[in-house]
Amino acid sequence: MPSAPKRRRRTPRQLLRGVRRRTRRAAGRVRRIFWRSLQLRVVTSTMVISIVVVAVLGVFLMQQIVSATLENRERAAKSEAQADRNAVLGYLSQPAAEAAKQPADAGQVLPGAGDTPLGQATAALARRAGSASRYSVIIRNETRPGEFYGTTDIDPRSIPARQREELFKKEPGEESTWYTPLHYVGQKTVPGIVIGTRLDTSGTALDSSYEIYHLVPLEREELILASVQRMLVLVGAGLVLLLAAIASLVTRQVVTPVRLARQAAERLAAGRLDERLKVRGEDDLARLAASFNEMAANLALKIHQLEELSQVQRQFVSDVSHELRTPLTTVRMAADLLFDAREDFDPMAARSAELMQNQLNRFEEMLADLLEISRYDAGAADLDVDSVDVRDVVLRAVADSEALAERHSTRFDLRLPGEPCMAEMDSRRVERILRNLLFNAIEHGEGRDVVVSVAADRDAVAVAVRDHGVGLKAGEENMVFDRFWRADPSRARTIGGTGLGLAISREDAILHGGWLQAWGAHGEGSQFRLSLPRVAGAVLRGSPLPLVPPEVEMRRTWRGQMTPVLSPAAADGGRDAD
Repeated sequence: MPSAPKRRRRTPRQLLRGVRRRTRRAAGRVRRIFWRSLQLRVVTSTMVISIVVVAVLGVFLMQQIVSATLENRERAAKSEAQADRNAVLGYLSQPAAEAAKQPADAGQVLPGAGDTPLGQATAALARRAGSASRYSVIIRNETRPGEFYGTTDIDPRSIPARQREELFKKEPGEESTWYTPLHYVGQKTVPGIVIGTRLDTSGTALDSSYEIYHLVPLEREELILASVQRMLVLVGAGLVLLLAAIASLVTRQVVTPVRLARQAAERLAAGRLDERLKVRGEDDLARLAASFNEMAANLALKIHQLEELSQVQRQFVSDVSHELRTPLTTVRMAADLLFDAREDFDPMAARSAELMQNQLNRFEEMLADLLEISRYDAGAADLDVDSVDVRDVVLRAVADSEALAERHSTRFDLRLPGEPCMAEMDSRRVERILRNLLFNAIEHGEGRDVVVSVAADRDAVAVAVRDHGVGLKAGEENMVFDRFWRADPSRARTIGGTGLGLAISREDAILHGGWLQAWGAHGEGSQFRLSLPRVAGAVLRGSPLPLVPPEVEMRRTWRGQMTPVLSPAAADGGRDAD
């Protein structure tokens, strides 16, 4: 068995590029959803603003709570420190004999204190302080480095040397307070407050200067503040979610009627003129719904009136066209007799007979075009479909246009494929489309060659008629198919025409399920492209020929310019809808 092909491993750069592409795609989807949903934008904005406000308020409240808690604890610690200093001074001011008679309770005094006044003072402080969780006291002798007395197992490292130096700069009796970690022998370090004072014991039982430090642990306050912080976070998150829910509810009350109005407007634009909104209440949204309903009713009335007027106009054109056929036939018969006998008339009468014959021909063409338009307006136009070779249809249309081309010194450049281009179509209507396109190209081609191209693919056939005349102005690529439209009304028609040729041609193309499109540019002429499906009734999805001529595309590419898809601006001139 042949081995399965191994999958090529992707390089890290390819993987990174793929991740970036998927990220940009996901970000684009999120961005589209965000900008298309008013409710989502309002809720998101509310949440962002609420988070900012709650965060600022939370930080402010937390700072106030921390400050108040620490200030209260510091105030209480200073009060206790003052009482302890007074007690220490009382013990140190007693003679040694009297101090020895006091009941000694060494408590947690370090060894070596004995029954000295300092030992009695330390024992008394230990009784006042209680457990180490309340506070601890360290008494140091500044003349005896390394010797100290403590009420608990507090580590002397809790008093930094830098703080002692700052304390020595102050006068005896002045307090110095700082926040620092407290170290206990064999236990964890906790945050705390240290209140230090220098005691001047001159004249007392001990003729030395001492330092007394009160070390107050803040572990309990830290736990309380952590609990308060968690509570603030939970309350803030709940408040943000509550505000988002309220914003969503309030926004929905406003967005839902607007969304219903949008949907109704879309259905109204689609032709459902009986679409209306329900009016509830008397607020602004209710008045909006009432105004929308009034607008829809007026719009439906105007459209109905315009349809009736258009129907009357179409019926009038159809009736007049039919009524004119009978007298026109009589006039035609008389004109033909006069035209045939014109050689027997004097030159003036003979010329009049020729002019009447020409104008009658033009009048018959106009009447035929009006009848054809009236059939399209009435929906009575139908196709006589047959499978034909598009090349034969093109050749017949070119043969009908040869006489006009010779009078305008114009030659046809036919670019036909070598193999048959079979398609199901009404050859009479397609030939009329091509004849109208060729007449327009001859009239506006200024005597230059007219290129006729034919191409086909599996699903469609196309014919392009290219001239090198004045071209089209910007926006005229669609207007050129309007009825009786002329780019330059002051310009006289050189080949006659009714002004309905391209309008009828577009209707013929649409009847086949095809396209009739125009392109033009100043100084580069214009091109009309007819695209038809090869099978009648099939959906046309593309054309075998480009709308913009290939030579124009290449020339503009060489110039480094972008080629417009449809008609660019033309500086002067134009094209009539013949």
